[in-house]
Amino acid sequence: MAKRDVPLRWDRKMQQRLARGEAAALGELYDRFASLVHGLAHRVLGDERAADRITRDVFAHVWEHPDAYDPRQGPLRTWVATLTHRLAVQRLRATETAALARGGPGTTEELESRVRHASVAARADYIVQSMPAPLRAALELAYFQRRDYRQTAADLGVTEDEARRRLRLGLQLLSTARDAGSPQSPGAPPGYGGAA
Repeated sequence: MAKRDVPLRWDRKMQQRLARGEAAALGELYDRFASLVHGLAHRVLGDERAADRITRDVFAHVWEHPDAYDPRQGPLRTWVATLTHRLAVQRLRATETAALARGGPGTTEELESRVRHASVAARADYIVQSMPAPLRAALELAYFQRRDYRQTAADLGVTEDEARRRLRLGLQLLSTARDAGSPQSPGAPPGYGGAA
């Protein structure tokens, strides 16, 4: 329990520093989470400039509303990722809706399908980045290098049972990307709702 409390203590302290208006805290937070934020935004939007804009928007929101984060609801990392996801999906939906309104190709149903696909892909990326390294390593061997569980066990230096366990747990975590959250707040942990 003490190990789990260390990151939460950092999260609470960071929130307090941001609430006091410490610019250094924002810089520290940016250094820690900018690549996560930009990567998730880019995964949803597929556009470098749009991802840059979402990154600025996320950190501006955190700076202006540090009290919106509630440490009792989960880690700061998850809150920042959820905020990024929500803003990126809103931007994608607005951009695609505007394109449809201008007579662009597609239908509203196709638009929603693209938004759902981008949303699931971003959640899957976040889950993979956040899972424990042994699970991630097993999945990467199985998926990218097309290793079966026996080859994965040999490559990782673990038993075949352990390799199967890691693959099963990794896939179980990854499977939550598709059905994580309600239509109102896909992927959002409880208490971090908001329209997507």
